[in-house]
Amino acid sequence: MRLSNLARSLAVAALLCGPAQAQSQTRWVASWGAGQQTPEPQNALPDADLTDATLRQTVPLSIGGPRLRVRLSNALGRAPLTIDDAHAALAVAAGSPRIRPGSDRPLTFDGHSQVTIPAGAEYWSDPVELKAPALADLTVTLHFNRPPEGQTGHPGSRTTSWLVHGDAVGAEDLGQGTKTLHWFQLAGVDVAADGGGAVVVLGDSISDGRGSTTDGDDRWPDQLARRLQASPSTRDIGVVNTGIGGNRVLLDGLGPSAMARIDRDVLGRSGVQAVIVLEGVNDLGTLTQTAPATPEEHAALVERLIAAYAQIIAAAHVHGLTVVGGTITPWAGTAVYHPDAQNEADRQRVNAWIRAPGHFDAVADFDAALRDPQQPDSLLPAYDSGDHLHPSPAGYRAMAEAVPLEALRSPPRTGK
Repeated sequence: MRLSNLARSLAVAALLCGPAQAQSQTRWVASWGAGQQTPEPQNALPDADLTDATLRQTVPLSIGGPRLRVRLSNALGRAPLTIDDAHAALAVAAGSPRIRPGSDRPLTFDGHSQVTIPAGAEYWSDPVELKAPALADLTVTLHFNRPPEGQTGHPGSRTTSWLVHGDAVGAEDLGQGTKTLHWFQLAGVDVAADGGGAVVVLGDSISDGRGSTTDGDDRWPDQLARRLQASPSTRDIGVVNTGIGGNRVLLDGLGPSAMARIDRDVLGRSGVQAVIVLEGVNDLGTLTQTAPATPEEHAALVERLIAAYAQIIAAAHVHGLTVVGGTITPWAGTAVYHPDAQNEADRQRVNAWIRAPGHFDAVADFDAALRDPQQPDSLLPAYDSGDHLHPSPAGYRAMAEAVPLEALRSPPRTGK
């Protein structure tokens, strides 16, 4: 019997609609990520450590899914980077060298176990079938035959990674290896999702978790992820923490400035629907870190900082994102910047702009959540990690509670 034109068309469509096409239609949502920078010399690994070496890194997922993909980074490398072998698995615990039996999965890149990433680029793995629960700890294990020419990483991982020589990417236990408290060449993890989206945190060391517990996953974005998972109405919202210690809005320092990295660290994330911006204390503090500043210099910095916030908001709105402004938290008494009355006046002026209607779409008033009512320029002692600048885990919990969850579910903007 001869096929009609319609039947022939349907047959061809069935042949074309194979697994590859099905995967291309998967909706990906970011479940974890980290801001990338060039590690400082004391935080970089010696070349000998990454020669014929296996590096196992653990990351805390926020939302879960039946499939995932991993984003490797050579964003700050000076030459192409080859990863010879890579696996993903569920970790026994945060920072553990051990993986759960039966969870190990080889990662491929365009069907190959090896991938070469151009300098300045990042690369997604192929999707892998691995059912990862929400809030699970995921290991990504990489083998380097040769070290990167210019490492890309995230020094403030607050998480133990493990390093051994030889190709041991599929080993269940790397506990005999060397410990390092940093992430390298690892930028993100997406999960397959039916709906929902991701919120990205653009921040500095307060978001990066200085003062939190190593392997405790108790930074405020971690605790926000747990808060979102506690309610059925928000369980499909992922949290990606791109905080970088020492980061500034206007100038590069420890990592590219917030304005310079928004495209890669925020807008380039999968399924992102909102961004929380908590940056500025390092801009205010470095103004007078080594010498006093004139009133005119203080005023000019505040003006430029506010203008930069407006630029970040505009860039996010072009991509339809809701932008939540985080007020700058108290910092009186810190030895990092020794702020005076004029620095505090700058902070108050910036916070007044953040709170004012018509700027950010919503406000997370971290200042109000953490300040001492008896001394509003200072952290509440119960929330102070001890340096009068970075909160303790209890303070980070208060910050997570201060985020307006309704803003994270706002419908996408049309852009402007």
